[in-house]
Amino acid sequence: MAPELIPIAYEPHGRTEAIGHYTGGQFLASVTYAFPEGFRLDEGWEEQKRLYAVLHLFDAEGHYRDSQIWCAGSWAEQQLDPDGAESVLARARAHLAGMLRSLPRRTYTDIAIRPFQLTVDGVFFGLVAKDDEDGGWAELYPDHLGFGEPWDGRYDT
Repeated sequence: MAPELIPIAYEPHGRTEAIGHYTGGQFLASVTYAFPEGFRLDEGWEEQKRLYAVLHLFDAEGHYRDSQIWCAGSWAEQQLDPDGAESVLARARAHLAGMLRSLPRRTYTDIAIRPFQLTVDGVFFGLVAKDDEDGGWAELYPDHLGFGEPWDGRYDT
């Protein structure tokens, strides 16, 4: 069974490098590619795959409060200038850095949050917990990070 509070371990230089605490509670942030729900992998998929700067906010007890989600552009746009200072990826990283700077007294550390979900631009964002015969698991979307036994906050991809 998945716990009520899902621990997520801070991993410097990893996929959970932008999580922690701030004056208002806890935060979970990332730069992630995502497809809208129901997309079909056919011609034009490069326009459907979009890069987002994401900041989710939670109170001290792990209850979801709010999200700031900003689309930097598509995979197709990124391929036009993959390494440039104005690339989609560079814009997403810069926007996320600005969102993180806005959090007073932020520290990067482990967090524990409750499941939540929302849809923005047709893209599903959230932490979904499921119980199964193996004890349960939780998955962060659209990042596709999986959490489970021994519930130490480490993730699988």
